[in-house]
Amino acid sequence: MSHQSDYFPVLGIHEFSEDQSKGCHLLFNELHGERSIDEPHKHDFFIINLFEIGKGFHTIDFVEYKVENSQIHLVFPGQVHQWVIEKETIGYQLMISREWFENFLPVLRFSASYYQNHPVIDVSEEIFQQLLYEFKAIKDSLNNKPVFWELIQKRGEVIGLLISKSVEGAFNDFEIFNSNPVISKFLSFIDQYFKEERSVSFYAEKLNISANYLNIICRKNLNRSASSLIQDRILLEAKRLLKVSAMSVKDIVYDLGFYDHASFSKFFKAQTGMTPSQFKE
Repeated sequence: MSHQSDYFPVLGIHEFSEDQSKGCHLLFNELHGERSIDEPHKHDFFIINLFEIGKGFHTIDFVEYKVENSQIHLVFPGQVHQWVIEKETIGYQLMISREWFENFLPVLRFSASYYQNHPVIDVSEEIFQQLLYEFKAIKDSLNNKPVFWELIQKRGEVIGLLISKSVEGAFNDFEIFNSNPVISKFLSFIDQYFKEERSVSFYAEKLNISANYLNIICRKNLNRSASSLIQDRILLEAKRLLKVSAMSVKDIVYDLGFYDHASFSKFFKAQTGMTPSQFKE
C-alpha cells in the first residue's frame, strides 16, 4: 500500500525548528503582518493558530474561511492548506509534533472529524484571554533552557480544553457528530480504509451492524447516504493529490483504487463538474 506522504510536499516539524533537534515536540511562532502561502501543502504535524486581529483568507482542504479577530484555526496532520493574511494581522501559532498530537487529541474531547468540519472557531473575549495567556506562557517556557517539556505539554492540554469548551454547541451539527458514536467511528474507519474499501457492507461489518442500518443512521443524522460519505473522502484525497502532489493522473487513478482513467474522470467530474486535469490547473 502506498502512503500519501510519498507524493506531497509534506513539511515536517523539524524543518521549522531552528535547532533541528529531534527532541522538538512543539514550536511557537508569531504571525505578524502579511503572509501568503500560495502553494497548497500539507504538514505531518498539528497546527493551532490563535488570531488576535485577523484579516485575510485561510483555505483548509479546499474550503475557504475568513480570518477574523479572536479566532482559533486548526489544521490537522495531512490536511492541505494555504492562506493570504493581510498586514494588520496579529496572531500566534503552535505547531505540535505528530507524536504529541496523538496524546493531545483526547483533550479536544470531540471527534477529529467534527473539528475538520469546523476548523475555524470564534472564541469569546474571556476564552481568548485565557488562550493568549497560555500561548505566551508556552513561548516563554520554550526560551528557558533546558526546556521543561512536561509543563509545556500540560499548557497545551489546557489550550485543547479551552478549544473544546468553545466548540461545544457552537455549530448546529454538534449533537450529530458527538452523540452518535457510530458516525464518528464510521468516519474514522473511512479515513483508514477508503483506498481499498468502497462498499458500505465492509464498514458496517467493522461496526457490527447491518449495511442497511448504517445507511439509516447516516440518513437520519447527516441527511446523507453512507456511500456518499465514502465518496467524499475519496474525492478529498483526489483533490489533495491533484493539487499538491507531483503524481501523474495515472498514478492517482491507481493509488485511489480506480479501475481505469475513465472511471476516475467520470467520478471526479460527477462530483466537481470538472475533469481531473482542469482541477489540477
